[in-house]
Amino acid sequence: MENNIENYNESIFESIKHINEYGDEFWYARELQTVLGYKQWRRFYDVIERAKIACENSDYEVSDHFADVGKIVEAGISKKSILDIMLTRYACYLIVQNGDSKKKMIALGQTYFAIQTRKQELEENFRVMTEDARRLHLRNDVKGFNKKLATAAQDAGVQNFGKFQNYGYKGLYNGETAADIKERKGLKKGENILDHMGSTELAANYFRITQTEEKLRRENVQGENNANMTHYHVGQKVRQTIKELGGTMPEELPTPEKSIKQIEREQKKLENR
Repeated sequence: MENNIENYNESIFESIKHINEYGDEFWYARELQTVLGYKQWRRFYDVIERAKIACENSDYEVSDHFADVGKIVEAGISKKSILDIMLTRYACYLIVQNGDSKKKMIALGQTYFAIQTRKQELEENFRVMTEDARRLHLRNDVKGFNKKLATAAQDAGVQNFGKFQNYGYKGLYNGETAADIKERKGLKKGENILDHMGSTELAANYFRITQTEEKLRRENVQGENNANMTHYHVGQKVRQTIKELGGTMPEELPTPEKSIKQIEREQKKLENR
């Protein structure tokens, strides 16, 4: 399967998704094993066990995300029962995070399930939030993780952080740098492009930032050029996933009328009343 890996993309994870009678989505571990390129169940089961530990350490009930089921399969002229596991999207996310990063489908899975898991969280958390509240929430998240990304980049040997950031933007925005984005949005000198993004655009950048920080540390990337290219490729992967999910490309999203700073000032006025 790995010989034809270039013919695959994130959509394959959607093709093996199942929906139960309650409308809940799930994946079978045996099918995910094949897609991710694990030939032996015992090796893949070791990955699942590590994912369960990560789930427990995150204070989630393992049984809510990993459900053992039996399957009847053909075995020559007879049939036998084998173990399978019904996995939630979050369980799949933990599995690919604990999988062999050298496998190309693991890398695709990390991008796909990270974005989809975070998207699901945002949809649940933001269901009753206004667009302004969503933007404020995401902007604060982006600000915090940008600091973590800067530290990870520095540890990898990056000295020019502005250049490093531009590699991420170019991957996500089809070649545009921060200056290009700023000019396209019609911003003035001193205005931050992140303060002039809607929640969807901020979410795309949030994924870019968090996944780059994790990849730099997980793969112990060293060297400024390697770090820059890592950022660029993560940006490209996020863009590719948005495209395959039928989303709007970041550069095509509208610029909000109000900046984050304007929203913050309005909030302060309300609080002081």
